[in-house]
Amino acid sequence: MPTIDEKRVYADKTGKTELFVAAALGVVVVDVSDDRIGGFGIDRRCTALDVATDGSRVAVATDDAVLLDGDGEGFEEMGFGSAVAVGFDGEALLAADESGRVARRPVDAADDSRTWTVVGEVENPQAMDGALVAAADGVYRVDGEGLSHVGLDDARDVSAAGVPLAATGSGLYALGNGWMEALSGSFRVVASDGRRAHAVGDGRVFSRTEENEWETVDVPVDDLVAGVAYGPATYAVTEAGTLLLDVGDGWRSQTLGLDGIAGVGVRFTEE
Repeated sequence: MPTIDEKRVYADKTGKTELFVAAALGVVVVDVSDDRIGGFGIDRRCTALDVATDGSRVAVATDDAVLLDGDGEGFEEMGFGSAVAVGFDGEALLAADESGRVARRPVDAADDSRTWTVVGEVENPQAMDGALVAAADGVYRVDGEGLSHVGLDDARDVSAAGVPLAATGSGLYALGNGWMEALSGSFRVVASDGRRAHAVGDGRVFSRTEENEWETVDVPVDDLVAGVAYGPATYAVTEAGTLLLDVGDGWRSQTLGLDGIAGVGVRFTEE
């Protein structure tokens, strides 16, 4: 099993693809290039419960703070307190805590004006993506400084890119003329970048085809997939700490030696 060392801080982070894995041990960063998985290490020791990226910025929900790395120079606490879910909605940072409080703040607000605006409350928040929030009492949308219920029940995960998707205890749903069932079963993870889309349910991984159908994906491990993210490749991480990478010709895998995996995000910095 690999030894997790403290990640060195490099001054030049350009031209790199980095995966940020939320784990019980902390935020682990993995360097990847094309179809190769490179070095990895702990960037911040904490209990990371969720991670979100918007291409260049990274936000992490932990058991005592919301963290933001906006420029690649390291994480800063954002003054929210403990959180179970975090996400980006354009230029706004969203967070939800265990009590169900959902709040937003501008990402680029000055350090001395980290004021969060509470937009509403949900039951047992699970995940965020774009303006969508998945919760035990359904899917919500953050609209300005408000929060509206947009349907379903027992939502475990959401994806906002392209056609919105929701993973629930009774099925995978796509938003069209209302929520329409795409797959039946108990789903817990869904992700999309508008072009690619994956979902995890009933112990299987599904991928959306170009014909807008869903097919089972064979992955090289038996572990449950905890999160999927997209960049130059498709990336996934399992609950048992195995990282998966697919550039279109099959999955590569690397054991990270972690547990308590909560998700994965991608930061890509162009040269």
